Amino acid sequence: MFSSPNSNIDIVLAIYQDIRTIFRLNDIAMLTGETNFQSLSQKLNYHVRTGKVQNPRKGIYAKPAYNAEELACTIYTPSYISLEYVLQKAGIVFQFDSRISVVSYLSRSIEVENKTYFYRKMKGEILVNTAGIIRQNNQVNIATAERAFLDVLYLTAESYFDNLNPLNKDIVYKILPLYQSKTLTVRVNKLLPK
Repeated sequence: MFSSPNSNIDIVLAIYQDIRTIFRLNDIAMLTGETNFQSLSQKLNYHVRTGKVQNPRKGIYAKPAYNAEELACTIYTPSYISLEYVLQKAGIVFQFDSRISVVSYLSRSIEVENKTYFYRKMKGEILVNTAGIIRQNNQVNIATAERAFLDVLYLTAESYFDNLNPLNKDIVYKILPLYQSKTLTVRVNKLLPK
């Protein structure tokens, strides 16, 4: 396969002009029009060595000041940021946890550049349902506080919440049937009676 006539600077320029901060090889190929993946990979490795592009994880390239949430959603797909990370940001859980918690098709804990990404496995039909998930322009999928609350209750039998006031009960009960769990319904009814 022949390399496209694009120069090395076009690759860096295309990456820096894009709103995203995290890219897979296919993303960069689409941005640049490069069809030779081997050549593209070699050029990217050169840019990693010269510091213009970072390579935080195998097969993933990034701008120097990349978005950690974006990386969390790119390492394993499909996935979305949820659980304690979202609840902490919403003021529902007060205990600080520096990890980014993500719901995905597997359970793992990964460290990339001193940041921990904690993945929890969720059933496929729940994982791919977009109810209560916000998809941002930069490819970040993040749960609303209500979806994160339900995810935590679904995955963890013993859960503690400091402040349930930020939750919208109507939204919680609207998303609840997605889980098809009587146990979860009992837990929700106990914490957030109608």
